[in-house]
Amino acid sequence: MGDLKYVVLKVGYEMSSTDFSQTQSIAILLPDLRGGGAERVMVDLAREFARLGHRVEFVLVRAEGEFLHEAQRNLSVVALGVNKFRAVPWPLARYLRNREPDVLIANMWPLTAAAVVGRTLSRRRCQLLLVEHIALSHQYASWGALHHWMLATSMRLAYRHADGVAAVSDGAAADTALLARLPREQVATLYNPVPQRAMPSRDALQIAQSLWDCGARAKILSVGTLKGQKNHPLLLRAFSMLSRHDGKLMLLGCGDGEPTLRALATELGIADRVIFAGFHADPSPFYATADLFVLSSDYEGFGNVIVEALSFGVPVVSTDCPSGPAEILDHGRYGTLVPVGDAAALAQAMDEALSRPHDREALRRRARDFDPEKAAAAYLKLLISRNPGETDT
Repeated sequence: MGDLKYVVLKVGYEMSSTDFSQTQSIAILLPDLRGGGAERVMVDLAREFARLGHRVEFVLVRAEGEFLHEAQRNLSVVALGVNKFRAVPWPLARYLRNREPDVLIANMWPLTAAAVVGRTLSRRRCQLLLVEHIALSHQYASWGALHHWMLATSMRLAYRHADGVAAVSDGAAADTALLARLPREQVATLYNPVPQRAMPSRDALQIAQSLWDCGARAKILSVGTLKGQKNHPLLLRAFSMLSRHDGKLMLLGCGDGEPTLRALATELGIADRVIFAGFHADPSPFYATADLFVLSSDYEGFGNVIVEALSFGVPVVSTDCPSGPAEILDHGRYGTLVPVGDAAALAQAMDEALSRPHDREALRRRARDFDPEKAAAAYLKLLISRNPGETDT
């Protein structure tokens, strides 16, 4: 079998009692635990699996990221010790042979395809679930025809060998099915778990209010990495077009796009009303003090931040981007949807949302539809209700 190359960073979650008749060993494969949406989702899901009594272990390509210490506090974490995705299969195979998990949940292409190869090399028939967190055809639209061919071909060859394939929204599931040439019904929709956050402490709220520094004026919040997908330039342009000029816009997140966004805010004459607040592991104080939440993305996989905003009763305006926002907002029932890339429509929707009353308790109830308990139950129904190694036909 050879020397075991991966490194166990921390082991030992004290499992709670459970009503499940069979405890499962669940391994969750990710590139790392950076502060992104997919990583946040899997940490929350792992915590819920463990609460139900299952043994949970993160398997990371690289042991790094903002959520690493959080995972290490309560869960097992293993590093495969490689730098490239193409090097994953052999150490993953050794991991599967030695740790013998019942279930492997592999996230995000190309790691999903590498997981299929790794399980084949291991000769272990643990259940393998592949999960996509975004519509890949949108994410890689600008990468050219050759990359699209490689993406689609690898998915077509690999995904049919998994025990299950899923995505985090109906739109992302349809995209995954099309790329992998699978019948749509063979790609499950597993909505993301979004925990209900506790009301922040008075000190945390005071810190948030001091960052807003605008008293009772309109406070508009957007949460997300400052990168092209999120289209923050659209949000800045829409904010500059608002009929009211007494509010502030806070961008909660960090990323390579920040210098360009700062320059655009200056160009639009709104630099004194735009707050670049950086990354905060707990955004609760900012949701709790905001008057409006806005998502301006060109595309999404799901849109966890929309659910987080709803959980605090914050009204939402979002682009109707593929995929997730329309599903979360029930096609406009729980928030306003506007066309992608339309700054004028976004500005109008923001103006209207700030000027009318909202049923904030209805928004909170909608957020509870995405509780981790419900999400974990959906995963377990897909995984544990089947015999190990059973594959859809």
